[in-house]
Amino acid sequence: MTAEGLETEKKYDVDPGTVLPDLAAIAGVGSVGEPHEAELEAVYFDTEDLVLASRRITLRRRSGGADAGWHVKLPPDPASSPEEAPGSRREIHAPLGQADVVPQKLLAHLHAYLRGSDPKPVARLNTRRTIHGLYGDDGVHLADFADDTVEAELLLDGGDEPAGQKQQWREWELELVHGQPEVFKAAEVVLAAAGAQPSAHESKLRRALGAAAPKAPGTAEPEGTAATDVAAKQPGGRKPGKKWPVSAVVSAYLAGQISEILVNDARVRLEEPDAVHAMRSATRRVRSALAVYRKLYGKGAVGRLRDELRWLGGILGTPRDAEVMQDRLRTHADKLPPGEGTDVVRQRIERELGTRLDAGYRKAQEVLLTDRYFRLLDDLEDFRDHPPVRQAASAPARKAGRKLVGKSAKRLRRSHKSALQVKDGVGEKPGLELKDATAHETALHQVRKDAKRLRHAAETVDPVFGRRAAKLAKAAHKQQTILGDHHDSVMARIFLGKLAGGPDLPEPVDAAYGSLLEREQKVAAKAEAKYRKAHRKSRKAIRRGVG
Repeated sequence: MTAEGLETEKKYDVDPGTVLPDLAAIAGVGSVGEPHEAELEAVYFDTEDLVLASRRITLRRRSGGADAGWHVKLPPDPASSPEEAPGSRREIHAPLGQADVVPQKLLAHLHAYLRGSDPKPVARLNTRRTIHGLYGDDGVHLADFADDTVEAELLLDGGDEPAGQKQQWREWELELVHGQPEVFKAAEVVLAAAGAQPSAHESKLRRALGAAAPKAPGTAEPEGTAATDVAAKQPGGRKPGKKWPVSAVVSAYLAGQISEILVNDARVRLEEPDAVHAMRSATRRVRSALAVYRKLYGKGAVGRLRDELRWLGGILGTPRDAEVMQDRLRTHADKLPPGEGTDVVRQRIERELGTRLDAGYRKAQEVLLTDRYFRLLDDLEDFRDHPPVRQAASAPARKAGRKLVGKSAKRLRRSHKSALQVKDGVGEKPGLELKDATAHETALHQVRKDAKRLRHAAETVDPVFGRRAAKLAKAAHKQQTILGDHHDSVMARIFLGKLAGGPDLPEPVDAAYGSLLEREQKVAAKAEAKYRKAHRKSRKAIRRGVG
């Protein structure tokens, strides 16, 4: 069994002989609990090139103390906790188990970063800890203050720090329990007066690694890299703005979507609700951005990434599409009159789609452990950090973004016009008769895909155009959603048609299939009518684009 929480703490460097201050003097602290001691032994695991440490991720197995077991510490997910206090990290616990076998549920959070490498012991820390509970006047447990004496031993060979090297130090650690971040500010005064200083190291592991530790997050890249060249042109700050070059705005958008892929990788492995959908959506957003801005970059790199993202999206799409259709047909089947025919149809639908869903999920789980997938993650991050930009990428974001988003809007208008022509039996050449409904459904599906591309294109320039971009994205999203329902209806009818095509179906079963097919036809017709109305309402916004 695993448990997850959010850890918020601050560390302080202190000399070995420093006298512990009166912790009750911290503003807001009403009382200090009796101290209790613990002997802790922790073995930290990482790859030989310390890839986890480079991403602020910690994997350790610790014995002794109240929380003995395996621990993974991850940076907080910005999408779910964007305003967490500095120093916060997600912490996931698992039982002690075997000393050299990382629990699978913890590895699920790490595969996207390990990428096929096996974690191995890199450091051992023995800590003598004395803990003081800090309580408010109302008895609320605000925080725990730990006075630690640490002995660290490197287990990693190579680099400037040889295996077997040891060091000792003392540090203080203040971790919130139920208190607010203001506790840190109040404690700073008392601890500083005693001689403590904010730690120069983010974690005990980084201090133990010494010169072998990878660069801390946020450290500037070496001069001459593409990422540095882009950053040098920014007017200041990390958030993209109107004066940035278009490549920097695109890079910021891609960075957000790549983070979504990495975060949802673990959620898919752990089979969390909606995880496949979220990961698939992020891959589609990256593909859309690369399609819209492809002329800013080297053709080969963009083409390879788009092909691989299409492959990954297809793998994720199989279980997701089965899940959507299963939910859809369950709802429709529940509205059929009760009877033997309805029961047979419902059971057949559940069996067929359940099998498809399970097989698709197993395939996705297998693919997420392949070298091909891990190399895709490498290539995405390399593209983000060292984009193969062309000269056009240095154009101002407002000018280039307006032009390229405008092209996506024009593409949507063309596909809408084409769908109308097919509907009227015109097609690509005057006089061409409509042979069946398939051509019209295909045309509407193309409108949906182009609406999705325009939505994603508008999202990329939201930091530049603000409300105009948001309005355009909303209009495109509405069309995409309506036509998504239409497409789901088309796919449901194809699926039902195959099930209903069996020989000698009993009349009640045949009637139940017929009712479902009729219902889907009505849903499709209603969706198309809603789309035409939405198109009329958004025509002006889409024609205007973000200009």
